[in-house]
Amino acid sequence: MTASIFIGGGGVDYTDPQDLSLGYANRHGLIAGATGTGKTVTLQILAEGFSNAGVPVFLSDVKGDLSGLAKPGTPDHKLHGPFTERATKIGFSDYTYHACPVTFWDLFGEQGHPVRTTVSEMGPLLLASLLELSEAQEGILNIAFRLADEEGMPLLDLKDLQALLVWIGENAKSLSLRYGNVSTASIGAIQRRLLVLENQGGAGLFGEPALELTDLMRTDENGKGRINLLAADKLMNSPGLYATFLLWLLSELFEELPEVGDPDKPKLVFFFDEAHLLFDDAPKALVDKVEQVARLIRSKGVGIYFITQNPADVPEDILGQLGNRFQHALRAFTAKDRKQLRMAAETYRENPRFSTEEAIREVGVGEAVTSMLLKKGIPGVVERTLIRPPSSQLGPITKAERAAFMAASDMAGKYDETLDRKSAFEMLKTRADKAATEAAVAEEKAEEADTPMLREFNAARRYSGKGVTRSTSRATRSSGGFGEAMTKMVVKELTGVTGRRMVRGILGGLFKGR
Repeated sequence: MTASIFIGGGGVDYTDPQDLSLGYANRHGLIAGATGTGKTVTLQILAEGFSNAGVPVFLSDVKGDLSGLAKPGTPDHKLHGPFTERATKIGFSDYTYHACPVTFWDLFGEQGHPVRTTVSEMGPLLLASLLELSEAQEGILNIAFRLADEEGMPLLDLKDLQALLVWIGENAKSLSLRYGNVSTASIGAIQRRLLVLENQGGAGLFGEPALELTDLMRTDENGKGRINLLAADKLMNSPGLYATFLLWLLSELFEELPEVGDPDKPKLVFFFDEAHLLFDDAPKALVDKVEQVARLIRSKGVGIYFITQNPADVPEDILGQLGNRFQHALRAFTAKDRKQLRMAAETYRENPRFSTEEAIREVGVGEAVTSMLLKKGIPGVVERTLIRPPSSQLGPITKAERAAFMAASDMAGKYDETLDRKSAFEMLKTRADKAATEAAVAEEKAEEADTPMLREFNAARRYSGKGVTRSTSRATRSSGGFGEAMTKMVVKELTGVTGRRMVRGILGGLFKGR
């Protein structure tokens, strides 16, 4: 195990070693550059380096080609030949081919072990962002979470939340007195957004068994850090779900991990690919949450590395916290592009040998402008660096190979079967069934009344809320409105046998439906 990760060769002839110090690797980082400039290889060699140093890694495979980390590279690969030449050029004398210990994960459970969390663990802020709710709708969601806590009803999956929202709609009037206006229109809007989420496959994210964070922070029998690879090629069709899940995972790490100060090496390194998806049109509260996590999570021993095309995709307050930089080529065809290029160059410590702005524009594929933190966290001088070649396979493995790795994984079987323990849905259903039974008993007693008119009057009176005591937490309905109107109609119009049977059918159905 070394105290640093070899990144590549710098200097005039590319023989000056450029290293990332493990002691400062939890100070976060940025991998940026236009499409096709080599970001994936940089991401791959960083993941290899951390794994070799015994540091677990979590990263998302957006394009589906990082699964090659699980297999060693080969000299006959069409790109590994040039890689051998590159290794010689930068003085990488001990370049060898080897695989990394990889665990495959997938929110949809197709290309990896299922990943789940509960609705309660996700929380109202992240869930509101995922559902793209308005401020009023987010307020209803917060009421739902508060009621779930007060009533002791676990919110585990989407059907729990949907059932609770129905209950809130039925009791909107009494809840409005306590929490402010509870609009049934807002409840309906949330329900529709939940339906969209289900159609996108997001329902599989919520449920049990929920992911245990310790399963992401493991090493293999040789002391190498496990690389947790999230299949994200299909997930990218729902960018909001992708970004929200990764932010939830960061938040959970922040909440659960203990303070470790400045460790010799990170406890976990987290790569956030396509980082712009996290910040595009994100509400300020969410951006503030990301900034808080990024600022404080390094004391928990977690390093975050954002991967994006342009540094401008990352808010300035967060960008200032990214001490280790790997900047691949940026294209500058418009005035806006040139301004962003100039701003990116200004964030580096200058090198007198060359212009940083020109270097960012001119570096070739596989080359990057780099700056890593030195002693006491001081940024190193910017350098043009030829990135070292990866030791694992460049490109994806086959479906059969992936299936074999999953079958041999120590996570096989742990998360495959879903659990459905008693939660809000079942508890509310029990209450509704009990209320329906009580209503049926009350109706039968009404059938035994002395006069037909009294039977109908009592049935309508019970429906209006008078004299009915519920054993559930629902508020008693008021005696006005539809109940009084129904009573008058019964007394006036329905005195015949057919009419009485019809009213009993209507009222009985309403009771049981509730």
